[in-house]
Amino acid sequence: MKDDGINRREFLKGAVAGSAVATTAAVGLTSAPAEAQQKPAAPANPGYSFLSLDEAAFVEAVVDHMVPADQYSPKGTDLGINIFIDRALGGGWGKGDRMYMQGPWKQGHPNQGYQLPLRPAELYRAGIAATNAYCKKTYSKSFDQLPAEQKQEVLVGLQGNKIKFDSGLPANTFFSQMYQTVMEGMFADPIYGGNRNKAGWKMIGFPGVVAVHAQNIEKFRDKKFTAEPLSISDLS
Repeated sequence: MKDDGINRREFLKGAVAGSAVATTAAVGLTSAPAEAQQKPAAPANPGYSFLSLDEAAFVEAVVDHMVPADQYSPKGTDLGINIFIDRALGGGWGKGDRMYMQGPWKQGHPNQGYQLPLRPAELYRAGIAATNAYCKKTYSKSFDQLPAEQKQEVLVGLQGNKIKFDSGLPANTFFSQMYQTVMEGMFADPIYGGNRNKAGWKMIGFPGVVAVHAQNIEKFRDKKFTAEPLSISDLS
């Protein structure tokens, strides 16, 4: 399926090539949107530590759309990408432990990187709420209830900043963070919840913990190297 030149598997090509999607500058936000200021809801189920029921449904729909089950890998939820995202949002990264959060919050240039007064978990929570509000207004359904074609339309709209949120939250900034965490969940060490059974590594032929294979660099130079990937837990 293609829409504006974007295919569902295209979402992963940047990761396979070793690239990353950078966040863009903020526009029109002087404080956290109302969605981000709300008291956090209870987790969706015992498998989640951060996401509420509606948020979990959104994330599950996103990861299964971006990473569909096919001859290359299982679908995103079977790979645990949703669990990876939940743990990341509920942990130090989601809380912005290493982020400068003192402002000033002025509109910046894209080259300046992330410019919002929102920690990653707050951005994710506000972005999910805003996207679902847009979907209900446009399609009379939340994102997780949309057919694949409409899910694609929404994701393309977020990526290109064609969707405008009432809160002023830049849609493409939310998309960039969401896309980045999906890629990380696909290819990070399984110890963090995603890349279940090392399926992401097996798909691209990555051997896992690199230091273990250092002795094979010269031995297999210009030759195909095949080995069962090793994760951190395999070495403990």
